[in-house]
Amino acid sequence: MLTERQRFQGLAGGVIALAGIGLFIGVSVAALLALGGGSSVRQVVADPVVLSVLKFTMLQAGLSTVLSVLLAIPLARALARQPRFPGRSWALRLMAVPMGLPVLIGALGLIGVWGRNGVINDLLAAMGMSRFSIYGLQGILLAHVFFNLPLAARLFLAGLERIPDEYWLVSAGLGMTPRSQFRFVEWPVIRQLLPGVASLIFMLCATSFTLVLVLGGGPAATTIEVAIYQALRFDFDPPRAITLALLQIAVTAALLLAMAMFPAPETAAQTAGRPVRRMDGQATAVRLIDAAMLLLGGLFLALPLAAIVIAGLRADLLGLVGEPAFLKATATSLVIALAAGLMAVTVAIAMIRAQAALTGAGGGMFVVIFQALLSASSSLVLLVPAMVLATGWFLLLRPLGEVGRFAPVIVAGINMLMALPFVMRVLVPAFADHRAQTARLAASLGLTGLAKLRLVDWPVLKWPVLMALSFAMALSLGDLGAAALFGTENLTTLPWLIYSRLGNYRSDDADGLALLLGLTCLALTLFGTGRIPARRYQDGA
Repeated sequence: MLTERQRFQGLAGGVIALAGIGLFIGVSVAALLALGGGSSVRQVVADPVVLSVLKFTMLQAGLSTVLSVLLAIPLARALARQPRFPGRSWALRLMAVPMGLPVLIGALGLIGVWGRNGVINDLLAAMGMSRFSIYGLQGILLAHVFFNLPLAARLFLAGLERIPDEYWLVSAGLGMTPRSQFRFVEWPVIRQLLPGVASLIFMLCATSFTLVLVLGGGPAATTIEVAIYQALRFDFDPPRAITLALLQIAVTAALLLAMAMFPAPETAAQTAGRPVRRMDGQATAVRLIDAAMLLLGGLFLALPLAAIVIAGLRADLLGLVGEPAFLKATATSLVIALAAGLMAVTVAIAMIRAQAALTGAGGGMFVVIFQALLSASSSLVLLVPAMVLATGWFLLLRPLGEVGRFAPVIVAGINMLMALPFVMRVLVPAFADHRAQTARLAASLGLTGLAKLRLVDWPVLKWPVLMALSFAMALSLGDLGAAALFGTENLTTLPWLIYSRLGNYRSDDADGLALLLGLTCLALTLFGTGRIPARRYQDGA
């Protein structure tokens, strides 16, 4: 049980965290509304350019979602039907890499494989076929599938692995064919997961920025966020940027509302808890089909990663490391990433403590509202995407002079909000598990304050905290969105430096810098996960 003082401190920290998040987002949105909200609807209806951008955003998001889901289902089934094939654990690790890879690096890897001089086009040319262009809608779809296919497959796989063993015993006893087993055993599970998985991927693709910026190839392939960036950086058309930003908020709000309307998947059926033994994957034809699916999926994910490493090693890495531009960009990125990570961890801990303080506080209106705000606050970046936040702050600060003076603080704040959902996902299970194990003992010993933190909390929670910090820093290091809008000679991050070199046709430098950035993000991830104890809360991460 918490003392009154601990409860007050937890609630106060939660209020401060919520106020900070609300103020940071609210000021940006208020600036957009004040500067151009009155004419936004008329502009959307009358401007054919804005409507074409909206149509393309929805088109590419819809196609990307369909392709990702359709390809993920057979890949997840192959992994579920072959639980003991050699290299399965490495296949699962490979599927996790694109989800933690900076988007810009993934785009460069895809260009290395599918670009004009890539492996795929060389094979097509050798066979006398025309070369494939990665720029435009086809390149955007390819990139979105690369990043979202592993996510969808892992979510479907988790659902398929929860099917009780009794289902497979009954289906084998009835002599069901693989087609019937899919229809009556697997499809009901996939069907429950499908709306949530598809809506999540659609949301990610609808708010895509970096992939479209790099692979769009022109005005015909432009999403709302890229159009916002172009309106401010190239055309300097604030009214259009405001219109597009408000349109993006409306789109994301509609998507979030649609996601909330889907029912949650039902819990697993009753089972005796016996290990699952699937017999439907033993036939030779099924094994060959699964092997082909796993091989193709592995090559699709592994080739861009290999291209990044090979192209990066060909660059003059020693020369790049010694360049003043690289050193300055690295220092800037690390400072912003550390600030964003520390803020994300601090805010997350404050919100977790506030939620703990509300436990057992009754069901009054204040408690209900406060709990709802705490639950929703970490996901506000989905409602107001990073580029929209950056646009509001950019237009608000522009009359004050050089925007670059304020850029590090704004970029760090935006990156903090982007990392907060991931940080909460790591820390919430860890803190809940630790509290359940130690709260009564600490209370019986009278341990509170710094003594409890030093003797009880920190020895166990330091590795989840470091893990969350490293993930937040890696996410911030790889972000191009906010830095692209605020990027100047005085504020150059590593992703912005890579994009600048790519835009100046210095692809060798871009490849080398991408490898260095990828290694830095990998080192941060390994630092956070290398020594974390094998406890139950890791599954929640």
